[in-house]
Amino acid sequence: MPIPWLSYSPANLAERLLAGGKRVLLYGETGIGKSTLTAELARELTGRGLDSFTVTADPGSPGFGLPGTVSLGKWRESGWQVLAFEALCTLDAGRFRLPLLAAVRRLIQEAPPGLMLIDAPGVSRGIAGAELLSGMVELLGIDTVLMLNRRSKAPTLIDELGALGIHLLPVHAHPEARYPGKKSRTHKRTGLWRAYLSTAEEINVRLDELGLTGTPPPTDVPEVWAGRQCAFIENGRTVGFGEIIALKEKELRIRLPMPAAISGTLLVRDAHSDKNGLLVSAAPFGSGNLQFLPPPDAMPYPTPDYGGGPRPAVKLRGLYATLINGVFGDPLLHLRMQQQQRSLLFDLGESGRLPTRTVHQVSDVFISHAHIDHIGGFLWLLRSRFGNFPSCRLFGPPGLIGHIKGMVDGILWDRIGDTGPRFEVAEIHCDRLRRARIQAGCRDCAELPDLPVSEGLIVDEPLFSVRTATLDHGTPVQAYAFESKAKFNVDKQAVASWGFKSGPWLNELKRLIAAGATEAAIRLPDDSCRPANELAERLLTVAPGEKLVYATDLADTPANREALSRLARKADFLFCEASFLEDDVEQARRTGHLTARACGEIATRADVKQLVPFHFSRRYEAKPEAVYREIGTVCSRVVVPPVT
Repeated sequence: MPIPWLSYSPANLAERLLAGGKRVLLYGETGIGKSTLTAELARELTGRGLDSFTVTADPGSPGFGLPGTVSLGKWRESGWQVLAFEALCTLDAGRFRLPLLAAVRRLIQEAPPGLMLIDAPGVSRGIAGAELLSGMVELLGIDTVLMLNRRSKAPTLIDELGALGIHLLPVHAHPEARYPGKKSRTHKRTGLWRAYLSTAEEINVRLDELGLTGTPPPTDVPEVWAGRQCAFIENGRTVGFGEIIALKEKELRIRLPMPAAISGTLLVRDAHSDKNGLLVSAAPFGSGNLQFLPPPDAMPYPTPDYGGGPRPAVKLRGLYATLINGVFGDPLLHLRMQQQQRSLLFDLGESGRLPTRTVHQVSDVFISHAHIDHIGGFLWLLRSRFGNFPSCRLFGPPGLIGHIKGMVDGILWDRIGDTGPRFEVAEIHCDRLRRARIQAGCRDCAELPDLPVSEGLIVDEPLFSVRTATLDHGTPVQAYAFESKAKFNVDKQAVASWGFKSGPWLNELKRLIAAGATEAAIRLPDDSCRPANELAERLLTVAPGEKLVYATDLADTPANREALSRLARKADFLFCEASFLEDDVEQARRTGHLTARACGEIATRADVKQLVPFHFSRRYEAKPEAVYREIGTVCSRVVVPPVT
């Protein structure tokens, strides 16, 4: 039986609501006009001499009140009067459904008698939408659902609505209802939040005197606390709501508007002000962009008896890094630069799981040292690059030129002509790179001019750089830090609000800022000039660069710890060996490897965001969880694979 749809008429809808129940849920997707209709209904009802109350239940884009909260309001002639609010410290209604429902329920319970309108979040699809919808109806005592939907779209969760046994009013959305762009929503909520904080005072509280609730990040990672929304809670209610400025030596500095109370319980979730000052959701700490299956093209022929264990794969901005052979197999980290059709490799262990087309895109290989499990895959690389391919650069410790030349010279090249694979090999000698050109089929090894090395910088390109540190494994071993460079994006809305059009001047602005020329003058479309730093502050947003560090086969010595901690400082991801458990520490010492505990201690000291341990001894293949458990006792940043 077709659903009878109602036209968009606040006056007629108000009449229907008066004849129906007392608790009305306005439901529909984001941008459908729920908040606008809620206000129009409240105005209609107030005009008829009736009190109506509303709860705005979307913490990301509230109809009134503050972002990161749900609020109870009453309509006045001048607009909404906020009677009470509950801090959620999140903008994500879908992820934190239960806290949202609990907060809305508390607000409803303290509202005076009368018609209650509940402006639902725009979570209207999938499992999250279905659970939130049914939860609101059941826990909040909803008797009427006013469902807004566009004429051009099929309604969502219609079966779930029909099964709830409530009065359903399907309404066509206003034809001018538009989905607000993500940037627009972000700037609007940021403006509300900044206005709220404009009269705030700074307070200091001891972290060890507070009970933490919500989903606070680890207390030993102070930088991820800065900018987080926080709320003081007493007897289940919000008594203070502000923003964390910094965590230093167990003391929180908080920006808190007055009057506000301070209690012994602090609520912290994921709403935070980012490096551009925008109020957004922070990624859950310790999850990041990491999974434990490589991309399909990196393992085209998986075998049932594959014994590499968990296979970490990390997604960075425009990059995908995969530990091809898992945490037990030969070290081989593949870093794919997606937009450039280019690949970098860190170490060259067994390489048969990489497809041939990847080999053709490898531009650089960073080898830690020449033990066979780290360089044995060179023969695969050599065999796969016949033809008109550019030289592949190889970096590694002293002696690498001889090792590569020896492997090339050990093969008969009488039939390849001038199509032999070509390599530029660079040995890292403290303050210089000793280089040579090697081509299969050419007997001579052509020496190239040395290149200076300053502060470990061996590659510096427009999009990324690579630094190295020399460690000790009984032989010199190189650890590497890959760092993408900051990306500057134009805020087109800000440009338009300033009255200018986009053009080449914006590219010049980005170029100058990236080059550090902040005082340079930029000529604007109206022929005036402004300093680059002034324009950048108003018109550019910054996507910071990301840092990935790779280190394996190093003895647990003070010098190694110091050098690796310095190289990995503040890294987004540290891939670090954890070869042995502490019970086998003597074996670790004899062979010059790290224990799991030492790996975790180095990561904590370096203050990395996420630790990805690998190169486990095969003796732990049946119990990899023991390695992760031992690391976890000293490091909260370790990424643990899901239990299968």
